[in-house]
Amino acid sequence: MVGRMSSAAPLAPPALVDSHCHLADPRYDTDRDAVIGRAAAHGVGAIICVGATGPMETNEAALGVARSHPGIVVALGIHPHDTARVREGDYERLRALCSETEVVAIGETGLDFHYHHSPPEAQREHFRRTLQLARSLGLPAVIHCRDAFDEAAAILREEGADAVGGVIHCFTGTAHDARRFLDLGFHISFSGIVTFKNADAIREAARTVPDDRLLIETDGPYLAPVPHRGQRNEPAFVALVAECLASLRGVPPDAVARATSANAARLFKLEKSSALRTRSLSE
Repeated sequence: MVGRMSSAAPLAPPALVDSHCHLADPRYDTDRDAVIGRAAAHGVGAIICVGATGPMETNEAALGVARSHPGIVVALGIHPHDTARVREGDYERLRALCSETEVVAIGETGLDFHYHHSPPEAQREHFRRTLQLARSLGLPAVIHCRDAFDEAAAILREEGADAVGGVIHCFTGTAHDARRFLDLGFHISFSGIVTFKNADAIREAARTVPDDRLLIETDGPYLAPVPHRGQRNEPAFVALVAECLASLRGVPPDAVARATSANAARLFKLEKSSALRTRSLSE
């Protein structure tokens, strides 16, 4: 059973890493500092702020959040939902933004054949282009994949994405789907969906991912975990994801915290990031 996070008893150290949160989203504009403070109070030591939603300006907004708050670094990219609206010069602009010291990953990128907000052909084209950018910059890739596991795995293989690695964020597949990405050298990240009543297949996958490939995230402001489902999600709730995974895997929550934080630090080279080297979220 998923534990309810208490504001009076935050998850004990070591610090958690929310490996995927859209912290620049306007839904945080009125209380972003308080959201970050609550995250620190519940054991979150670092946040990967993802800028790839909507127009290219969202990437710049994510950078702005990271520059003004300790303990936050960014992933920049072009979301598959937005690939039909890529403009002339967007990739040159993205490459220039990725030279900033706060940038630790490319993404999110990938395929979404559930909503089809952009045509599949546009998604495929820009998925490949973004993976090529990640390889050229030597940065890991953050992958969005929904109802497209076979094709996403094939494109990752064809584009040599194992050279930089990355993470399948907000994983929604089966244990079999997870294995094909693990075989490509990728990490698997679980969000609040793992706490949902109808997520048995995802929970089974969560039991099978090796300790050294496991990540946790909120994907805030979306997909708040039980008991906050339906509310705005926020980084503090990543502790609930850790607690759920700990229960599924039969280990204490601090074991999940240690493993996932170490994995995030290694994948995103957080120990080498000048944006994080001397600054934690609680400072």
